[in-house]
Amino acid sequence: MEAEKGKTAKYLKAKRPVPKAVTEHLKYFTRTKKALINALKEGEKTVPQLAEILALPADEVMYHLMSLLKYGFVETGEMDDMDEYFYYKVKDHGKDKS
Repeated sequence: MEAEKGKTAKYLKAKRPVPKAVTEHLKYFTRTKKALINALKEGEKTVPQLAEILALPADEVMYHLMSLLKYGFVETGEMDDMDEYFYYKVKDHGKDKS
């Protein structure tokens, strides 16, 4: 007798539904990361520049940037003229440069 594919996941989902607050937080997190990546596609930016564009606190921008940096979506560029902030940019994922 074959087990139904995905039965365990369906069972767990029915028994332990994800709280609405968790789902909403994940949606916010995803929207914010997409907005950051879109802003960086326009060119390199520092944390204060991104905070101003996205109307978010700098610490929240930094938190999201560090997760994007950790998972390879963005990378650091040069330092600004005052040597205070790094510029961040969307990471080039090995596109053919020949």
